[in-house]
Amino acid sequence: MLFLDISDPGFAQKFDTILSRGEENGREVEQTVLDIIAAVRQRGDAALLELTRRFDRLEATSIAELEISPAEIEAAFATVSAEEIDSLRLAVKRVTSFHEKQKQQTWLSTEEPDIMLGQKVTPLSRVGIYVPGGKASYPSSVIMNAVPAKVAGVGEIIMVAPSPGGEISPHVLVAASLSGVHRIFRIGGAQAVAALAYGTATIPKVDKITGPGNIYVATAKKLVFGQVGIDMIAGPSEILVINDGSGNPAHIAADLLSQAEHDELASSILITTDRSFGEQVAAEVEQQLAELSRETIARASWEKYGAIIVADTLDEVIAFSNRIAPEHLELAVADPFAILSQITNAGAIFMGHWTPEAAGDYLAGPNHTLPTGGTSRFFSPLSVDDFVKKSSIVYFSKGGLQRLGADIVRIAGLEGLEAHGRSVTIRQEKQK
Repeated sequence: MLFLDISDPGFAQKFDTILSRGEENGREVEQTVLDIIAAVRQRGDAALLELTRRFDRLEATSIAELEISPAEIEAAFATVSAEEIDSLRLAVKRVTSFHEKQKQQTWLSTEEPDIMLGQKVTPLSRVGIYVPGGKASYPSSVIMNAVPAKVAGVGEIIMVAPSPGGEISPHVLVAASLSGVHRIFRIGGAQAVAALAYGTATIPKVDKITGPGNIYVATAKKLVFGQVGIDMIAGPSEILVINDGSGNPAHIAADLLSQAEHDELASSILITTDRSFGEQVAAEVEQQLAELSRETIARASWEKYGAIIVADTLDEVIAFSNRIAPEHLELAVADPFAILSQITNAGAIFMGHWTPEAAGDYLAGPNHTLPTGGTSRFFSPLSVDDFVKKSSIVYFSKGGLQRLGADIVRIAGLEGLEAHGRSVTIRQEKQK
């Protein structure tokens, strides 16, 4: 863990280790992913079966065997406790309610009497959602990806998830059922992304792929973009906590570790104007680490990519945060609303001392699929907008074209596109 003063001459160089985490690995895996994509494109289901045996230690003679059956969904509901089902159902309800407010309708404008303009909003026909597996079970990722697709009106939602040894979490299956997923396959990794992007005899081709995964999944999404749409290139998870010396150091430490336990590349950063507070948080982190079941992962993350940074003023803190553009940003200050307007780059903003990032992860309502690695400068959280497409509507009456035709022809002439202009003037010539 780095304990740094933002004014130190070597601060930028030391902090760059955190910002550049995972970049080298990304370049190293690209050729492996290209080979996997090529195999799936060329050999379809046969390649998927081979890769699933190799990476997930799962034997099957056909992809149909890897599709989750209704009986397995029913068995999952019998396995999960009533209280857990109620919690997942509450999360689905709250996430649905939030995303319903994002819906846009087709609209037409008739402000001009001889021209009609508008926008047609159409849901995607079929989408694929990737749900991580392996190190942990993520029913929340199912909810956050499937619910906005359902709210948008997507026709078919296909879910893929790695299941080492054939095991898949019953909580993930319950969440999928409650969220409106139509089909589920026990397939993960770059091969699952390739199957969704290009289609096989069994797995249908989709219009868009969403959801986080490991570096192989992220690289595969990057490489198939253009063949299909994607939500974003998700990197390792991260949290930045802004603090003014107020609050409970134990609470802040717990919030930092909530990200560190994701994986070894996760980054947890506190930037505070109170050095003593930062030192108390550091001590709390060490104490709480020993109590975590995922201590090994969390400790590796904290020791390599954790940081406590001390700044002189809150303005300096905010400027640093906007430059970093974090995935999760906690405003753990006495008056978070006083500085909210100054925050320009963040995936999600958690306000005050009683709003831990975990509330947003599970059932606050907003989506937890967020831009990472500084990409909140130009990306937004996953939303209903990710599952619709928009078409412009243009209607000119004869009078409308006559009124604006000369200007259309003139601009076409500026670009040297004679046929463009001719398509207008031919309609304005007197009929013989």
